[in-house]
Amino acid sequence: MAVLTKSQFDSLIDRHFRYEADDDIDGVLSTLVDDLTHDLVGWPAGVSTNKQAARAFYDRMFSDLAGEKVTSVKRLYGEDFVVDESIWHGKAVGSPMGIPGHGRPLSFRILHIFEVTAEGKIKRENVWLDQAAIIRQLSEPVATAA
Repeated sequence: MAVLTKSQFDSLIDRHFRYEADDDIDGVLSTLVDDLTHDLVGWPAGVSTNKQAARAFYDRMFSDLAGEKVTSVKRLYGEDFVVDESIWHGKAVGSPMGIPGHGRPLSFRILHIFEVTAEGKIKRENVWLDQAAIIRQLSEPVATAA
């Protein structure tokens, strides 16, 4: 028996992404359980295992990246999980991955694996980014006015 319907999964994940695009940390945290596991693979600070650590992650991420939207490519649904392949669109306003963004537009593929409770909260978020695309875009010379 499924924990949530496909529609309920979509509503939760879309709401989570909308809060991220709006840089709404409290909104994002409202979609998570208190003792979550948040793992952005390769993130220097490691895995977050509670909302306080997740808040610190989102504070940093939102200072580096300003999201505009997430375009879903494909979702796969399980009994208590969703795998979401998307394209992230926004701007590099800080220094994502230690590379100065200079406010440049940035788009990259992103894969999320969400494990969800029967109450409709995310208990584990595992995130994989196309780091090569990020590095390539941010390594290009910054255009200057002549």
